[in-house]
Amino acid sequence: MSEKQIKLKIKRQETPTSVPYWEEFVIPYVPGHNVISVLMEIQKNPVNAKGEQTTPVVWECNCMEEICGACTMLINGSVKQACSALIDTVGTDLTLAPVSKFPVVRDLHVDRQKMFDALKRVTAWIPIDGTYDMGEGPRMAPKDQEEGYQLAKCMTCGCCMEACPQYNPRSTFLGPSPISQVRLFNLHPTGAMNKTERLEVLMEEGGIAECGNAQNCVRVCPKEVPLTKTLAELNKDVNLHGIFGFLKK
Repeated sequence: MSEKQIKLKIKRQETPTSVPYWEEFVIPYVPGHNVISVLMEIQKNPVNAKGEQTTPVVWECNCMEEICGACTMLINGSVKQACSALIDTVGTDLTLAPVSKFPVVRDLHVDRQKMFDALKRVTAWIPIDGTYDMGEGPRMAPKDQEEGYQLAKCMTCGCCMEACPQYNPRSTFLGPSPISQVRLFNLHPTGAMNKTERLEVLMEEGGIAECGNAQNCVRVCPKEVPLTKTLAELNKDVNLHGIFGFLKK
């Protein structure tokens, strides 16, 4: 009986501007493999399915625990975290490609800087006026704590951005992940000091009005962040802010 094998077809690209190409690999099947450990096996001995010596496949990863969000890629056409994609679940015939919504650095490694720039734009942090002990912070209602915890699970992996039809190189849309962080920080009593600033960013070009409500984002989120509910709540917040802001003028 022939030895069980894992067959991979990997989309590769030497530089950000070079032409992509496909390369195939075959490695022995070992129970418990995930996609990252399979790529590590190729890295140990970078020989393709034709028996030709090649360069190791480049990808990005860090935690191996579905926390950092770095290893996002297309696995058999679906956006997933490679560290939690077990071979026994996704199958032994694999097609791996970089996500399409971010520029390719090399092979499966992409540059997610655009997403981090969007987080800066919406002020996805709570400013403080010093590093000294300011005592206990204000209390949060339990329902706000619960909602905030769900939103705080976002690991900026970019899965929601990949699945969103409104987020693409021709659009200025901020994307579901950065927008959901507006809700997270506006829920916090201290973060609410910058609530107006964040909501006004969402009223600008690329803001929440450009969400098409496709709801793909919530389907692919590995952390089950309630993105569609959050976007609906933010739509309400933005509309109320717009109405009352207009009346104050």
